[in-house]
Amino acid sequence: MSRTKGGFKTTRKHKKILKMAKGYRGTRSKLLKRAHEAVLRAGEHSFEGRRKRAGNMRQLWISRINSALRKHDIMYSRFIDGLKKSKIELNRKMLSELAINDPRAFDAIVEKVKKNL
Repeated sequence: MSRTKGGFKTTRKHKKILKMAKGYRGTRSKLLKRAHEAVLRAGEHSFEGRRKRAGNMRQLWISRINSALRKHDIMYSRFIDGLKKSKIELNRKMLSELAINDPRAFDAIVEKVKKNL
């Protein structure tokens, strides 16, 4: 049986990796092996970064809610506890948006929570 070469498929695969490595410095964008290593590592870092961003956003929402609660003389942890007791199911993202964009609605929620504490 004669030997077949990978030709088109291999070339296509190599081009794909080199295209993904475009803009990397030095041989990381030119040589296939180095480019493949760089692309794999970049993928790992971007995955980890997405997880970190989610945590950072949650921190931001919590600090926004906390600063909005200061004028009501209530602590964040007690407020969250009161939300659960009063069966108000709003997540932190929505609460922070209300605190910034619609303070009246946020004040109404805080008053309901205060009644249940």
